[in-house]
Amino acid sequence: MPSFARKNILFVCSRNQWRSPTAEQIWYNHPNYSVRSGGTSRSARHVVSVNDIRWADIIWVMEETHKVRLTASFRTLLNSKKVYVLDIPDEYQFMDSELIELLKQSVNGILELP
Repeated sequence: MPSFARKNILFVCSRNQWRSPTAEQIWYNHPNYSVRSGGTSRSARHVVSVNDIRWADIIWVMEETHKVRLTASFRTLLNSKKVYVLDIPDEYQFMDSELIELLKQSVNGILELP
């Protein structure tokens, strides 16, 4: 039986409090993906690090500003990475049902999941 390498996915928002941890929770047990989350703010629960960027195969950011901040901090490391902007505003609580639906629609479409 062929073995498939799991893809490493990093979800990023500002404070790593609601949006990116929700995304991490949604795909945490998926057999094809390893997931992490982080924030771009110094006050984030987990601030995105060089190790996170190196680890990630695919990066999803919630807003364009997160991509700009990552690029400012990790420009060289991001050259070989796919970074997707989800355009999900900071209007949701952790595991909000509307946030879950938005994340699934956006991410599943790119990952080509049902």
